[in-house]
Amino acid sequence: MDNDSPVGGDVTSGDSNEFTMQNIKSVIAEKDESISRLSSELASLQEKCNYYVCELDYYKSNYEYSIKQQEELRTQLSEAQTMCAQIGSSTVWRATKPLRVVLGLLRGVLVKFRVTYALAKGVKSLLRFGPKTTIMRAKNYLGNYMGMRAKRKQKIKKAELQRQRLEVFDRDIKISIITPLYNTDETMLAEMIESVMAQTYSNWELCLADGSDDEHLYVGQTVQKYLKMDKRVLYKKLDKNLGISENSNAAIEMATGEYFGLLDHDDLLHPSALYYVMQAICDKNAEFVYTDEGVFKKRPSDMHLIHYKPDFALNNLRGNNYICHFSVFSRKLLEKAGGGFRQDFDGSQDHDLFLRLVEQTKEVAHVPVLLYYWRSHENSVASGAASKPYVMSAGLKAVQAHLDRTGVRGTVHVSSSPDLPTFYRIRYDLVEQPLVSIIIPNKDNVEVLKHCVNSIIFKSTYRNIEILIIENNSTGNDIFEYYKYLENKEKIKIFAYTGVFDFSKINNWAVSLANGKYMLFLNNDTEVISENWIEEMLMFSQQPTVGAVGCMLYYPNNTVQHAGVVMGVGGVASVTHSRYPRGHGGYMGRMLYAQNLSAVTGACMMVRKDVFESVSGFEEGFAVAFNDVDLCMKIRKAQYDIVWTPFAELYHHESLTRGYENTPKKQERFLRETALFKKRWAKELAGGDPYYNPNFDLAKGVFQL
Repeated sequence: MDNDSPVGGDVTSGDSNEFTMQNIKSVIAEKDESISRLSSELASLQEKCNYYVCELDYYKSNYEYSIKQQEELRTQLSEAQTMCAQIGSSTVWRATKPLRVVLGLLRGVLVKFRVTYALAKGVKSLLRFGPKTTIMRAKNYLGNYMGMRAKRKQKIKKAELQRQRLEVFDRDIKISIITPLYNTDETMLAEMIESVMAQTYSNWELCLADGSDDEHLYVGQTVQKYLKMDKRVLYKKLDKNLGISENSNAAIEMATGEYFGLLDHDDLLHPSALYYVMQAICDKNAEFVYTDEGVFKKRPSDMHLIHYKPDFALNNLRGNNYICHFSVFSRKLLEKAGGGFRQDFDGSQDHDLFLRLVEQTKEVAHVPVLLYYWRSHENSVASGAASKPYVMSAGLKAVQAHLDRTGVRGTVHVSSSPDLPTFYRIRYDLVEQPLVSIIIPNKDNVEVLKHCVNSIIFKSTYRNIEILIIENNSTGNDIFEYYKYLENKEKIKIFAYTGVFDFSKINNWAVSLANGKYMLFLNNDTEVISENWIEEMLMFSQQPTVGAVGCMLYYPNNTVQHAGVVMGVGGVASVTHSRYPRGHGGYMGRMLYAQNLSAVTGACMMVRKDVFESVSGFEEGFAVAFNDVDLCMKIRKAQYDIVWTPFAELYHHESLTRGYENTPKKQERFLRETALFKKRWAKELAGGDPYYNPNFDLAKGVFQL
């Protein structure tokens, strides 16, 4: 009976209708959401399509230019081949063949000897340029040759060595030289000991801990001869080989000095090594001292590699053990750092020790003199660490342990070059995801700006950004059409600065409009390569000690445009490694790891906003030139570091918007700004760039002797 109730039937029907309506609404809502999502994806795809069309046009124009160049070169080659064929078939060429053969043999003899080679070059120059130019070239050649000879051999007159022996320092410090022995070549061992005995500073002791096996008993026998000659030579035969770290620790246990110096069993010291170290200890109250070094095979005079080092920089040491040899540190500092070498780090035990030492002191001194001669042979690390994978593994572990001890969150990886495995890349954790304001001044050149903006939007993995385009006196309609298109885009804002172009004023004004915690100053003629370029810069910029961060910039032909700035080169400043091919390690691997430098370029520079404001931003006396270098100098003066990283990479189509300094008016302005910079930073320029060794010639270019 209940089943036939009309009331019951009405209720069931109503519930069913309501359920059906809810289903329909839900389906419609899902469809609307799908349509909205698809529309958004379609718009994104359309933007990406536009970007790739722009890229295609860009590469097409480059391709067409390359084809044109290729055709021109082919024409030139064809003309040269025709000319050569004509010369080769001529009667004179065939008749003079015997003379050319004789001259070729004579040339082979002449080039073997330096004197005859120089004489032949002189005759050639005399015939080609005349006597006046030849004399000038000869003077330059002789000057360069003598300069290189003096630098490479580090000759010091006997009178100077005698003066050093007689000098009395304010402090009387014994330096214990720590040298572990293991199956050492007899000749190398003798040369090493004699290089210590030749020191002009006399308060030293040489502590030799011998882990050699029974087949190399001559090691102990050789040392015994020197024990009789000099009581400052100390020797201990170990029961067995304990490895490089424990053998060194055994030598440390023998030592009675206040300072320790590290010397490998097959290397040499310059006679003045301890003298210069003592100068640094007394003059700078240094607890840790290191010097420059060179690598040789047979004799120091045949040195094939010289490492002229920068002053102490923690980011450099994290990226590579550039300190290496000759290293001297106090006993008290070693105790504070937890004691001697650690066996777990064999292969990179020095790197681990140096990181522990610098964690405990700021009194680190660099002596920019070549005082340590590192011998390269088949069993030494100097011949190449790539053949010893345990070195790389130990180095990674040493840097990671340092980060863990100091509470720095990050992971250590090998740098990109497999041939140079002892260079390290640190990926620091981002402690937050702050807003980054990307500031791009622009004038006309719509395609250039499009390329820049599209590369940021579509290639960058960091999303919390705003892009501020600062329009400055454009005249073309196409650029304003593009601005209208951009105004509808999220994260992009257009502001007009109507004054004459002044890089400093424009960027200072833009910072006042920016909402980000970090400012990223960017030229409009740049193009993103590394997807994580913002993260790579931000990971350094977030560190309290860092004031500004720069990146690696390439020309479109994949040669280096900017890898940091050196002060003093050319009188003011210069970029490093310009025109080096992409992927090259640079001088002593300096392009393979993040490091401290004096300045980076404003073409792509990240600065924390509070730091920027604390130094009053860009100096408005520098409208075009040196504004970025001046800002970096102000930041350094405020006790912040400048960091450059090779892992944030962009192309820089340099000077596409503003052009070059090629008019009298521009050149006059450039000279004015140059004079202003020299006046403002005269003291710093005179003192030298701490991240650039004074042995390099400031007039010749970066990293040139």
